[in-house]
Amino acid sequence: MNSTFELELEKNGQLVYCNKGVSMRPLIRQGKDLMVIKKVTEPPKKYDAVLYKRQNGQYVLHRILKVKKEGFVLCGDNMYTLEYGVKPAQVLGVLTAVIRGGKEISVTNKFYKFYVHLWCDFFIIRAPIIFLRNLLVAVLRKLFYAKKREQF
Repeated sequence: MNSTFELELEKNGQLVYCNKGVSMRPLIRQGKDLMVIKKVTEPPKKYDAVLYKRQNGQYVLHRILKVKKEGFVLCGDNMYTLEYGVKPAQVLGVLTAVIRGGKEISVTNKFYKFYVHLWCDFFIIRAPIIFLRNLLVAVLRKLFYAKKREQF
């Protein structure tokens, strides 16, 4: 029987798993790092990385950039688009640590806190850089694959 994140959090109070996707890079690397998620026991706040469930059933771990009365404004660390209106009821858990190379990095670690503030407080600068990087990668990928196809 498959378990859901909700069941694991209810049963154990926390969840440790390896993510899929690149939206939380550079902090969390796909298939390499483990995330420790604690069941929500108090309202999440700005800078928390929260595990939530979208209306379509997709589970997502993104960071809270703003707390508004109509819901949270979230964004992945490696993303440039904001997601608005995520309700507190959709939030299942909060990231408490990342395990990288067997070492646990707590969200209370001073270097983690520095990274989060740097990454979030300069979102207005970071977002266009990520957008342009993604655009450049897409263009280069098209050019590379077009040349590779011409060779065959």
